[in-house]
Amino acid sequence: MNVVTCEDDGPVRVVTLNRPEVRNALDLPLRIELGDALERAMVDGEVRAVVLTGAGPAFCSGGDIATMVESMTPEQIRERTELAQRVVRVIWTGDKPVLAAVEGAAFGAGLSLALACDRVIAASDARFGAGFTRIGLAGDMGISATLPERLGPARAKQFLLMAQQVDAAHALQIGLIDALVEPGRALTAAIADAQRMAAGPPLAIAAVRRAIGGWPRSRLDALTVETANQVALFATNDVAEGVAAFHERRSPVFRGT
Repeated sequence: MNVVTCEDDGPVRVVTLNRPEVRNALDLPLRIELGDALERAMVDGEVRAVVLTGAGPAFCSGGDIATMVESMTPEQIRERTELAQRVVRVIWTGDKPVLAAVEGAAFGAGLSLALACDRVIAASDARFGAGFTRIGLAGDMGISATLPERLGPARAKQFLLMAQQVDAAHALQIGLIDALVEPGRALTAAIADAQRMAAGPPLAIAAVRRAIGGWPRSRLDALTVETANQVALFATNDVAEGVAAFHERRSPVFRGT
């Protein structure tokens, strides 16, 4: 089974995370296939816009904690992180708009992935959360750039420090997402919005994406900083404790080592 599927609706390519059995958690094969799929979409002359969504009841539950092991070397951690950062680089440096259609949960790296997109359309029963600090991490996939852009630096800092979760209505109110629709309608609505963008002037749309949102310097620099953070943090006892506590369904005890 392909962990990423692609289907065209006219000039709109729908790219679907396809690990519904684990709520589309981002393991290494999914990161690789997603980056490849987005790269192909960006260079395909028939594609004018991209919609990113998840199979099953969730958009993306975040990084696959089951694949986080204590024996990973710094080089393996860097590779793991950079495979995720590559996905965001493709979204940010490509000329075509990318929209997120969110049903269910967008947690951790799943939230980061949604926020990396140009527009986020969510079902009214969707939920969003940033639980990185619960397992001793600080966040990646551009969230240190996109969350302050949407919430402002102070509120974004609190959101990450407190590992906050919000429902879709609150997410819309604070500007975390852009539109709400009835449950089950996020993909349809996102495709409709993508079709509208696809009908617009592609060079002007690409220019807008380059001009707004800190592209390319501050956002891309954020990916470099996040990678350095992940490499350093993954090697800590706190992350080992966070992952163990997750599997054992208990509260972690972090010691800063």
